[in-house]
Amino acid sequence: METKQTTPAVQGLVIALILIVFGLVIHFAGLSAVKSLGYIQYAILGAGLIWCCITYSKQNNGNVTFGNTFAHGFKVTAAVTGIFAVYTFFALKFITPEIVDIALDQARAAMVEQKKLSESEINDAINMSRKFFMPFAIAAIIVMFLILGCIFSLIGAAAAKKNPNYNPLEQ
Repeated sequence: METKQTTPAVQGLVIALILIVFGLVIHFAGLSAVKSLGYIQYAILGAGLIWCCITYSKQNNGNVTFGNTFAHGFKVTAAVTGIFAVYTFFALKFITPEIVDIALDQARAAMVEQKKLSESEINDAINMSRKFFMPFAIAAIIVMFLILGCIFSLIGAAAAKKNPNYNPLEQ
């Protein structure tokens, strides 16, 4: 009996949903300003990707190479990144638009604390940031998730059990 393969899209959806639920819990608990909780999001992504690579190897009875295990992990990364980027757009637009104001208030406070800019320069910077907040937020998520996904896929591919007698030409 052949083991049913879990697709990268399904695994990516599971990881993305976990990340979304975690983010919503943090936001509605009023902990959005705690920056260290953001690192937990990356730990969830990493653990999920390593788990996906190991699961992929197990579902193939170890008959995998480092390269195709990494490729599977990166496909999962692409799925998570795409889903999370779409979620971020909808979250910032409809679900939790106050996050933009919270982030800009933090930025304003940091600029005032540094005392390097006048009040009008700070207002100009905040207005410009508000205008480009959405594209920068989505771009940052895409870049960070893809870089981290590459790293964690490499770790997952290294951790996954591989059959040393595997010959890809036999398939």
